[in-house]
Amino acid sequence: MDMIKAVHAFNFDGNPVSCQEFGSGHINSTYKIFTDTGKVYVLQHINKYVFKSPLKVMENTGAVTNYLTEHTDGKCQVMHFMTTHSGRYCHRDEQGEYWRMYDYIRGICLDAPQCDEDLYQSALAFGWFQELLKDFPAHTLHETIPNFHNTPDRYRQFEESVEDDLAGRAADAQEEIAYLMSRKALASTLQNMLEADQLPLRVTHNDTKLNNVLLDEETHKCVCVLDLDTVMPGLSLYDFGDAIRFGASTAAEDEQDLSKVKLDLHLFEVYAKGYLEAVPSLTENEIKMLPMGALTMTLEVAVRFLKDYLDGDLYFKTKLPDHNLIRARNQIALAADMEKKLPEMERIIAKLRSK
Repeated sequence: MDMIKAVHAFNFDGNPVSCQEFGSGHINSTYKIFTDTGKVYVLQHINKYVFKSPLKVMENTGAVTNYLTEHTDGKCQVMHFMTTHSGRYCHRDEQGEYWRMYDYIRGICLDAPQCDEDLYQSALAFGWFQELLKDFPAHTLHETIPNFHNTPDRYRQFEESVEDDLAGRAADAQEEIAYLMSRKALASTLQNMLEADQLPLRVTHNDTKLNNVLLDEETHKCVCVLDLDTVMPGLSLYDFGDAIRFGASTAAEDEQDLSKVKLDLHLFEVYAKGYLEAVPSLTENEIKMLPMGALTMTLEVAVRFLKDYLDGDLYFKTKLPDHNLIRARNQIALAADMEKKLPEMERIIAKLRSK
């Protein structure tokens, strides 16, 4: 990959003087570009294995960021993408690789909340994102990863991977496979409700981890929602659920000591409070199903991690030979704890609504 040529394909201030690897994402390769004018930019190489149509990804991103810029209430900043010399938001190099570039916004990203306020601020940020886009015609966006949060389809793909066993690893994961298959019907609840028109289709972020919210370095107030690759039509419950899966767990998603992996009900309440405050347009069914959103997303991510392990680690970046199996076991432990705590989560939501 020719990163230097990719940089010069974009319109930006000054000349690049240095670059460094940046971020900790699983999917794309990211670099911070420093220029002789003092301006700093972020350059990303888009993973073509994950995003089959990078141009459509950037069409979605451009449409959503333009809409947010026009409708923002000033509570958060909006990402600003640079255009190429041909006026596009995406550059395709001579090797057929895709790149994009955007303004660097100063702040910090946390892999875990340092205090309740961090999680609350992320809830406000993602809620703000959801609420501002409530009137955006979701159906006009590309489905850049087809059936991204169609949980029954994720299970279909998982079952194919179990049967094919391309990497010869299924024998090492029989217990995990059995648990996930036993939860297939439960995990299909939200998709069934969507197809029955019981939940509204919205513009969703689809990757609402805490580290996709930029926080102010000093105040830790939300600054900007990041990583818009997976902005697509979807359910608000996907966004809420993934945020809980990541932010209200008592351990990192690759923690190997499963006794440490639990749902923290206090953190669940902190996030739910912020989200409900920021998204007053949620319907009755959406509010009622918030706890199921958390469980569904945890089961779905467990399925995705285990499928990737069975396929030979093609999707997620790994640091260990069995990294995806470790992640899958972790998410299964979290899902099992969530299932036990569903009644308590429902009581918390009812309490917050009453206030």
